[in-house]
Amino acid sequence: MTVTTVTTTRGPVRGERRPDGSLRFLGIPYAQPPVGALRFAAPVPPEPWTEPLDATAYGPTAQRRPFADVTTVPEPSVPGTGILNLNVFTPRTDPEAGLPVLVWIHGGGYVAGSAASPWYDGSAFNRDGVILVSLGYRLGIEGFLHLADAPDNRGVRDWIAALQWVRDNIARFGGDPAKVTVAGQSAGGGAVQTLLAVPAARDLFRGALSVSGAVMRPDGPEVARAASRLFTARTGVPATAAALRDLSDDELLDLQDLMGVPGPDREGLPPLLSLAPFADGELIPEPVLDALTTGEAGADVPLMLGFTAHEFNAFPAPGPDGPPVPVLLGALGLPEDRLGSFTTAYGAADPAALFGQALTDATFRAPALALADARAERGRPTWLYEFVWESPVNGTAFHCLDLPYAFDLLDAEGVTAVAGEAPPRVLADAMHRAWVSFVRDQDPGASWPCYTADERATMVWDAEPRVEPDPLQRVRDIWLR
Repeated sequence: MTVTTVTTTRGPVRGERRPDGSLRFLGIPYAQPPVGALRFAAPVPPEPWTEPLDATAYGPTAQRRPFADVTTVPEPSVPGTGILNLNVFTPRTDPEAGLPVLVWIHGGGYVAGSAASPWYDGSAFNRDGVILVSLGYRLGIEGFLHLADAPDNRGVRDWIAALQWVRDNIARFGGDPAKVTVAGQSAGGGAVQTLLAVPAARDLFRGALSVSGAVMRPDGPEVARAASRLFTARTGVPATAAALRDLSDDELLDLQDLMGVPGPDREGLPPLLSLAPFADGELIPEPVLDALTTGEAGADVPLMLGFTAHEFNAFPAPGPDGPPVPVLLGALGLPEDRLGSFTTAYGAADPAALFGQALTDATFRAPALALADARAERGRPTWLYEFVWESPVNGTAFHCLDLPYAFDLLDAEGVTAVAGEAPPRVLADAMHRAWVSFVRDQDPGASWPCYTADERATMVWDAEPRVEPDPLQRVRDIWLR
């Protein structure tokens, strides 16, 4: 292994040069370990160091339990306390290079996920002249539960701290701090939308890429307080930093698990993502989708966003003793008078299939379409896509399937298990090329026109990628009119 050293604002870090000539620096701390008095505090910059810090292995992750059996993305769990770290993949460390930068925020429903995933390797982006930075952040209770004696939205503050590190250090790794695009998938896509609505983050990036973005709805302070009351009612532990600070990771996760159990006492909470960013009136002044669709938040930031066709279609529906399908769909926001249109549009008699498609539409497709439409009405630079290529493994375009294509990592660990033995190379080439163009030029390229109120041109990612005019009209007619 050939090592190389870069000096950051806090101290030197020693990374490795890879066989293709690119370099990677793993596990660089952007904040002190959130332990003891800092466990539920805002992130604090690391103490300076003088000896080179070994950055040749991934740092600790906030995820403390393996989820390999239930997630598509390989998500390693790395032990340790210094979870507020990031990884830099760069073609070269010339301070004069001025390369564009993609900052990646992993998904996992704000309670899981790992920046150490092999699916987030930056080698293909480096090949094409883009630096990739991936970051870890506090999850679940530590990152997002409203506590009476701690700052709110600690996970969001972690994202901002990491972006500030990029601003202050990325030139030393060959990047241009004025050419940063923030991107993420699922919860990470929701993070991107959230950061667009956060004034404190406004000058830290110039472009945004939201992949299957998931935002808690509703997400006002009353929802956060309801989540805290639920936590205390179910666990018997006060929702305070003082009561939680000294618990072990396993003890805290056990308490967190109790929050996710269905029950009538969850009234006032969204069906998903009850531990997620919320509008606290300070860091996040107003609900994210309100800020982005009716306010001025993110008005001048180019945004690429989209989703897969069948995100959560495999999500298990409640059993025979659960609520009937119309009640379930109503709980997801589908008006009763549109139930017939919904069932006709998707042609599925199986209640589980209908519920899964409704969950996909309500959580991902309809909110993203509403955001794209609102931005288009105001002439804001927006590009919309739908990933429809169906895996031969299960015949659907499911949640996370698009990631190896966008990262151009079809040979990565676990890809053939979800995409089959012969995933289409032309799709990976086209998707990755569009991402690189967007990060470099803030435009995915001439073959993908901007989404406008008149044309609603949408990229359809399939074995033969194509642009179609408004292919999502039925989603709009059912969920948004």
